Amino acid sequence: MRQPVDLHKKESDAPDGAPSGERNVMSFLLDNWTYPVAFLVVLSVLIFFHELGHYLVARWNGVRVEVFSIGFGREIWGWTDRVGTRWKVGLFPVGGYVKMFGDQDETSRPSGEVATMTAEERAVSFHHKTLGQRAAIVSAGPIANFLLAVVLFAIIFVVAGKPSTPALVGDVRPDSAAAAAGFKAGDRILRLDGTSVERFEDIVSIVRMNPGKPMEAAVERGGMPVALTVTPLRTEITDRFGNKHVVGQLGIVGSGQVYLQLGPGSALVAAVGETWSTVVVTLKALGQIIAGTRSADELGGPIRIAKMSGDVAQVGIIPLLMLMAVLSVNLGLLNLFPVPMLDGGHLLFYAYEAVRGRPLGERAQEYGFRVGLALVLALMVFVTWNDIVQLF
Repeated sequence: MRQPVDLHKKESDAPDGAPSGERNVMSFLLDNWTYPVAFLVVLSVLIFFHELGHYLVARWNGVRVEVFSIGFGREIWGWTDRVGTRWKVGLFPVGGYVKMFGDQDETSRPSGEVATMTAEERAVSFHHKTLGQRAAIVSAGPIANFLLAVVLFAIIFVVAGKPSTPALVGDVRPDSAAAAAGFKAGDRILRLDGTSVERFEDIVSIVRMNPGKPMEAAVERGGMPVALTVTPLRTEITDRFGNKHVVGQLGIVGSGQVYLQLGPGSALVAAVGETWSTVVVTLKALGQIIAGTRSADELGGPIRIAKMSGDVAQVGIIPLLMLMAVLSVNLGLLNLFPVPMLDGGHLLFYAYEAVRGRPLGERAQEYGFRVGLALVLALMVFVTWNDIVQLF
């Protein structure tokens, strides 16, 4: 990471022809340009593919799409294609939407004209499609994010290889949880907390998510099975991006990491597994936050994503692709939460419609969207506050 710029230099230190304050701000922006650029690239790609999922499935089902927007607010660039869709970039890049014919606004609420549409208009209206078609269109956004993650993981595994470490204990640190439980160098861990273990990364993933929780371990030692019980120590760590996390630690060291170069087919299969693993780990972490066994301070927002994107971009393209894959999974999951305003909220309304045989009342949907908007805004304020606290 580049050294911070001193914004308090004296006037005499400034280059000729420019006041020191102006030159220092310009220097700061030039020295840190990777952060906003990386953030915009990462976020724009994730949002684009999410909205592209909605767009493609809507078009396949005969829906007229009026607007495809990356970002909100005033349009800063755009064009209209031959079928009448306005493709544009908004002033505020955090988010995006696809506005279909019959929508009142970006939230996909039906407009007042839906009830009086002609037969030709109903044929291309989102709100006149079958329940299955509407559910498919709404689901397509999160699914596109999961597919993007699979593609990114597969590219990484083909180009750089898939990191893998045998589930062997290379060393046991003194006074550690592993030492207290009786682990020894050379042990091969077969199962941990009821989960089969094939790689050292599997051990790390399970242990990190279970600080302070006693776990049963099945170990092979000298060809003989050994049963151990270990309780990972609760440890606060600070990652390389400055974020603090409470994780579990055993105090063991692996036997060394290797990168397995995979062909396209094997990489695709491994990428599906990696995406699913990311989903499981993310959901488990959220469950622990809700249960109060994990700190909500770990939730991050746009500021933290911008910082991480800039930090990772300076490391290299492969780490940046890995970050994008993980964030794509997170975006897909977030949008599936049953909160009005999000895709999951629409799917919740459709589930009601499927059970009752009729849509939820317009007034109830209106209140639902208001509650959903309040929840989304509250979450944004909370994670932004977390970001500020973490950074400063």
